[in-house]
Amino acid sequence: MTAGSPLRRAVPPSTVARLPVYLRALDELAAQGVARTSSGELAELAGVGSAQLRRDLSFLGSHGVRGVGYDVEHLQAQVAAELGMTGDLPVVIVGIGNLGHALANYVVDAGTGFRVAALVDADPRVVGTTVAGLVVEDDARLGEVVQREGATLAVLATPAAVAQEVCDRLVAAGVTGILTFVPRVLQVPADVDLRSVDLATELQILAFHARQRTLERG
Repeated sequence: MTAGSPLRRAVPPSTVARLPVYLRALDELAAQGVARTSSGELAELAGVGSAQLRRDLSFLGSHGVRGVGYDVEHLQAQVAAELGMTGDLPVVIVGIGNLGHALANYVVDAGTGFRVAALVDADPRVVGTTVAGLVVEDDARLGEVVQREGATLAVLATPAAVAQEVCDRLVAAGVTGILTFVPRVLQVPADVDLRSVDLATELQILAFHARQRTLERG
């Protein structure tokens, strides 16, 4: 930071959670050939209020021009840069069962700034097969694979019984961000980010709200 430049405010976690939604909306606008957008239009696409969107984007130093709005291409690049998606980030996926197989194909096809660098599994029937254009490698070489690819991000889709052990090995190999689809609580060091997607839990929450609406209708 140069002398006299303003201190940048820290981006709140709640805002960070909405940035991927804004980026998806901007990607849609760019694909339609839209050059400029208003806060109202972008907020509607993202499913938030326009005041909330303007507050969130202000943390990035981005302020729309009254009567003109936001430059879609510029804002798209700004949000992508804030998310660290300025290149193809290498991701290692561990556990190539049905879910891991689907995840590998999704990341390959999505074109979201991530690159599936390697696929790893412990099942000898899976190791050596080709998924999403990559040969599945042996779990015994997990640390070597992570370091070879320079990957700091990993997706975990292993059986629950081995998830913590695999998680520990990923961290030891240098992974600092893990997205887990395993239905169990995992422990990681304070300097490692862990995001959990539990489909059963999400369905249970939806079931709760469905039941509440039924009770309210009485």
